[in-house]
Amino acid sequence: MRTAVVVGTGLIGTSIGLALSRRGVLVYLDDADTTAARTAEALGAGSLRTPAGQVDLAVLAVPPASIGSVLARCQRDGLAHTYTDVASVKARPHEEIRAAGGDPSRYIGGHPLAGAERSGPLAARADLFEGRPWVLTPSPRTDRSALNRGLELVSLCGGVPVLMDTDAHDRAVALTSHAPHLVAAMMAARLEHAEAEHIRVSGQGLRDVTRIAAGEPALWSDILTANAGAVADVLDDFAKDLERLVSALRALPGPESEARRQAAADLVEMLRRGNRGHARVPHKQRSRPAEYVAIPVAVPDQPGALARLFSTVGEAGVNIEDVRIEHSLDQPSGLAELLVESASVAAVRRVLDANGWTMREKPLLVGDA
Repeated sequence: MRTAVVVGTGLIGTSIGLALSRRGVLVYLDDADTTAARTAEALGAGSLRTPAGQVDLAVLAVPPASIGSVLARCQRDGLAHTYTDVASVKARPHEEIRAAGGDPSRYIGGHPLAGAERSGPLAARADLFEGRPWVLTPSPRTDRSALNRGLELVSLCGGVPVLMDTDAHDRAVALTSHAPHLVAAMMAARLEHAEAEHIRVSGQGLRDVTRIAAGEPALWSDILTANAGAVADVLDDFAKDLERLVSALRALPGPESEARRQAAADLVEMLRRGNRGHARVPHKQRSRPAEYVAIPVAVPDQPGALARLFSTVGEAGVNIEDVRIEHSLDQPSGLAELLVESASVAAVRRVLDANGWTMREKPLLVGDA
């Protein structure tokens, strides 16, 4: 593979661009969000220039509901020889590609099972996919050359290819990703009108259970809609367990009886099942929550200016957690707010000042992440 286009420069799309660029592939970037696209370009994920001709592969890093229409448009424009996507739902995009008039023979469904707690291009890493499963879902109409191109993409990004049927894939992620997100959302929803004094005594357990409930509602609504049937099947079984558990808890305060003994046994068995299921889940260490501060910096409207800014901050050994860019077409410069950990603010300000960057007098406190 010599050339590729990444359509969508969020976490996954930018990480793919970084990984391919590192392996010598000429990558082009395309995104309606110009801030995200410019950030991805500044990070080295690719170029915003228009390809001179048809590229080898187009990676559609767009929401599931957009894949069919985006693929059909890209194929009409002759953007690439082969196409793949990175959506976490596979059966519905296959159907919508046919409905939108796309050519399924030159498309191979894909889903890299990698990610991060933060979204957006600044969370991207070239090594995000190394050693991680990357599902490919060829259909009966997928051409062999498209499958081979998908396998090459996975290899270049350091992933481990897994071939699956689209329906099997969607049932798997319904259990391991989509239903857990809804369960977390339902638990977090209990807190919306909770008394403040109750929230104050919350511990790490509550943060762990509700962490993923902070996901973007529009994106997750799109994902869950595309996989609604499989998610509903998982939640049906969950609801049966929940009903049995509620009945057990109601019976426990009662007098000693066979019903109370059975309730206690049901409760213990549910907890043991939880232990056994938890033991099967791979775990990784998580860093402690950090407080972030936004440092506003004036950025000249010049090619490569954003890349130079990122490089300057990198000299201080500091990670930029996020960036917000304000830019007016009739102004010679824009404003970039760099989010960094509060402990790193002094070092960042020193290196920016030493390299001639203009900052506001006082950084903006963002709060806990």
